[in-house]
Amino acid sequence: MRSIDLLLALAGSLALRYGFGLEPIWWLAWLAPAPVLVAALRTGHLPAFGLTLLAALIGSSGQTPYFALVMPLPAALLVTVLLALAWVLVIMLARRVMLRSASSWSVLAYPLLWCALDTLLAALHPDGNWGSPAYSQADVLPAVQIVALTGVAGLVFVLALLPSALAFAAVRGWQAGRVALGCAMALTAATFAFGHWRMPAVAPAGGHTVGLAVIDNFIGPRTPPETVERIWAQYERHVAALAGQGATIVVLPEKIATLPPDAADVLAKRLGALAARAHVWLAVGVGIDDAGRKHNLAWLFAPNGQRDAAYVKHHLAPPEREFLPGAAYDVRPIGGTRYGLAVCKDMHFAAMGRAYGQRQVQAMLVPAWDFNADGRYAARLSALRGVESGFAMVRAAREGLLTVSDAYGRVIAETPSAGLPGATLLARVPAQHIATPYARWGDWFGWRATVGAAVLLAWPMLTRRARQPAQGMAPAR
Repeated sequence: MRSIDLLLALAGSLALRYGFGLEPIWWLAWLAPAPVLVAALRTGHLPAFGLTLLAALIGSSGQTPYFALVMPLPAALLVTVLLALAWVLVIMLARRVMLRSASSWSVLAYPLLWCALDTLLAALHPDGNWGSPAYSQADVLPAVQIVALTGVAGLVFVLALLPSALAFAAVRGWQAGRVALGCAMALTAATFAFGHWRMPAVAPAGGHTVGLAVIDNFIGPRTPPETVERIWAQYERHVAALAGQGATIVVLPEKIATLPPDAADVLAKRLGALAARAHVWLAVGVGIDDAGRKHNLAWLFAPNGQRDAAYVKHHLAPPEREFLPGAAYDVRPIGGTRYGLAVCKDMHFAAMGRAYGQRQVQAMLVPAWDFNADGRYAARLSALRGVESGFAMVRAAREGLLTVSDAYGRVIAETPSAGLPGATLLARVPAQHIATPYARWGDWFGWRATVGAAVLLAWPMLTRRARQPAQGMAPAR
């Protein structure tokens, strides 16, 4: 192993750390893996593994403090290591394919493997593909429009192809790699061009005026009664004020309190009366603990005071895994507009967004609770569900952001949450339903990429070729 390879791995580790994560430098994500790939391709198997692991651990460690907020420290460290091992797995398998083939087609190994892993995580992991490389681009609207066609996997592919082509050209020679690199650059440019073409120059006209009200303070079992009353009274003032400014729908955050059934019934009557007084549709997040059977709900009250919906959260965050998940979807027509209900983490899953897209929802009402550090990340990740499946998003998050976004992921209005007396936001929601290929066909690209990755890995066995590195790509010993 040469010093230059160690320097490449260290440079790549810093690029991974800042190109991905909760506050990514979006343009760096398009280049970050390239130095690590080059170092892996230039060295023998064991040095390549060591350099890749070093780079991945340094890159992933930037998220350890965040993981420690939502789980015990040992678990946070384990998740950091597993995240690093995901990078190691993809890079080392891609290295294997690229060293065994003299063809420029081998540059597809790295993006296809990332697509495969991302698709499998989204389908099988309880937290989905929360850490997908694609989410590094969530603030870059021209880049993310491709997800309306392919889902997140398509963006993962384009994002991973460029560094793979750069690494291929750096190791094989720029002359040999010019075709692969040219194709990667052309596809990247086409992705951005498609995004610019797809988005209208201005946001769609707003529909209903929506209000969002959030108080970060949590009502727990040990919260003094006077504080509990102060919080609910402040919410009542916020709802009345927003209604006075023209709001016809008001969204409060997730799980403002977790209560036994009797207390929850009392609260429901109070909130129903509030909705009737203000003459608004009122979405509220609450938890119910019925002798250990816990549910995380979003209640929706009609302007007549009746509870119109009690949606149960499907996907539960690590701190609330003792809660029971829901399975039903709630869609309510309000003034001619179809609104869907979800709670926080539900909108981290493309399948949830697709289910609502297939139900022709025009906007989602989403009570949420973030962890401060991930507020922006969670808001943008959720907005991508609207891009994929064609709807606007109204998301009110404690310890996060109050956000209204359109069906292209464009933020219409946004403000940070706050403790007592809280924060409010008033905006016209650009509710519209856009029929997208992703909503119709789902993860067609991701699963085909998964098959493609499997074929690339199995190709030497299928063709009975000798398992020898291709001439000109042999790693240094």
